[in-house]
Amino acid sequence: MLTKTKLSVLSWIILIALMITWGSSFILIKKGLDVFSDMQVGAMRIGIAFLVLMPFAFSRMRHLSRKHWLVLLAVSFCSAAPAFLFPMAQKGLDSGIAGILNALTPLFTMLVGLSLFKLKVKWFNVVGVLIGLAGAVGLISITGGGNFNVNFGYAVYIILATTLYAFNGNIIKTYLKDLDSFTITIFSFFIFGLPAIIYLFTGTDFVFVLEHHPDFLLGLIHVATLAILGTAVALIAFNYLIKITNVIFASSVTYLIPIVALIWGIIDGERFEYVYIIWILLILVGVYLVNARQLFKRNPG
Repeated sequence: MLTKTKLSVLSWIILIALMITWGSSFILIKKGLDVFSDMQVGAMRIGIAFLVLMPFAFSRMRHLSRKHWLVLLAVSFCSAAPAFLFPMAQKGLDSGIAGILNALTPLFTMLVGLSLFKLKVKWFNVVGVLIGLAGAVGLISITGGGNFNVNFGYAVYIILATTLYAFNGNIIKTYLKDLDSFTITIFSFFIFGLPAIIYLFTGTDFVFVLEHHPDFLLGLIHVATLAILGTAVALIAFNYLIKITNVIFASSVTYLIPIVALIWGIIDGERFEYVYIIWILLILVGVYLVNARQLFKRNPG
């Protein structure tokens, strides 16, 4: 049994790992869209994650009750749908707008939790959510030159995806306390995994792309990396993070994603500005306050 201090350290390690993993997912989606359609990227992401996790599913089925299956159906939908929604959105949005909209996840998580799941938060947690959002928007605005063209027809896809993420985290925290994060992740893709594969081969021109596109293998590598690391492995870690902390802190990883995007830009030769540090610090302060439930308690005596 881990102590509170060790759990706190572990939660920050997981958050940073997710920041790096999911911060790199947008570039993988972009590379995947160079070869495949948005629906193919979504179906491949779900299908590959399903194939990776399927061998572990059957031994765990006997531990699931009818109540578990009903809740896991909702969790599965909330996990699978965003895999299609993000590629659909990135067909018409630049990465800056996608990052800003993705950073709405903690805010939506808090609002859904407060209104439907009896989530309890302190005033400084609310302030942390707003500060983190401001920092994320500021960093993205500066690195994007402050020049964004918003196509709301595509933006609505990410808004819907972040809303589903908000429900997903709250559902897991409220109704699946007796299941471990690995089991939850396995069955998040078990339900829709096979339909996704069937759709990929029968409802799209995937076979034609396989036979004729010169960059098929490279595109497959990008999407497979996204599916295995950015979906299957990352969701196991994320669901565990929800278990040991709270849904708002776990979802605050979306504030940290722009930092990774910035680092990728610097590696790629983009110019670094010292003003970036201000926005990064603002994000870190926001995330700190989101997780400050124990830190603001007074010690007895």
